[in-house]
Amino acid sequence: MDRLTSMRVFAKAVELGSFAAAGIDLNMSPQLVGKNILILEEELGVRLLNRTTRRQSLTDIGSTFYERVKIILAEVALADSLVAETRSEPRGRLRISAPATFGISALVPKLPIYLERHPQVQIDLTLSNRNVDIVDDGYDIAFRVGNLADSALIARVLAPYRLVLCAAPAYLERHGDIGHPRDLTRHECLGFSHTALRTHWLFEGPEGRIEVPISGRLMIDSGEGLLAAALGGMGILMQPVELVEAALRRGQLKKILPDFAVPTRPLHVLYPQDRLMTPKLRTFLDFALEAFG
Repeated sequence: MDRLTSMRVFAKAVELGSFAAAGIDLNMSPQLVGKNILILEEELGVRLLNRTTRRQSLTDIGSTFYERVKIILAEVALADSLVAETRSEPRGRLRISAPATFGISALVPKLPIYLERHPQVQIDLTLSNRNVDIVDDGYDIAFRVGNLADSALIARVLAPYRLVLCAAPAYLERHGDIGHPRDLTRHECLGFSHTALRTHWLFEGPEGRIEVPISGRLMIDSGEGLLAAALGGMGILMQPVELVEAALRRGQLKKILPDFAVPTRPLHVLYPQDRLMTPKLRTFLDFALEAFG
């Protein structure tokens, strides 16, 4: 007989007042109840119950032991319930933070897939280019583009974030085609306020990595705003593939410098390391890796 079973039997006998009542509740004979308690007493080397033919009562050490046993059994029950929770159907509200452009162009179009699979989950999505404090702000998951700062968060690597350099045909007609990244220094470049893309752009070419300082009269903190500006012929745009691919297909934008690769940016999904791996969290992480891994 294991110690935990004997402790459960002992606690039930104390609560119900007799071996017979405990046996009925636990679906075992009174003799087996008594055997469990006797083995427990022998292992501990103390008497826990004073027993007569008519009544039973706790000894002093038995009373102290019973109080500790109640705590232990409650903790075991809690642990069992947590394990059961991780195996159950995903349900409840999932709070997610994502950069605005990635969220609008890549994440939101794919969310119906996850929600259809898990109809009892509700998603509360915040789209912001500000790096939220996941723990203090109460988020379950956050997507991050760019290099990560050291933190206690767990990071899962997703496929790199691909950027495209492009401009409206009308802009190129007015200002001329661009043959080399350094030609960008003479052009209106649309700057993205929240990253290094506001001051310089990087390229990979036959001569290696090229870093070009950029400038322009318009800087916006929104990829969608920059796209609208580029479609209006206001300058040259460097933004994610997902944001510009429809405009490229329609001919509203034209790729620039196809022989020079734009370096990708890291993309991660993060969550707190002390967060319980609930079904909703586990299934969304699996979905993120499936959709963007």
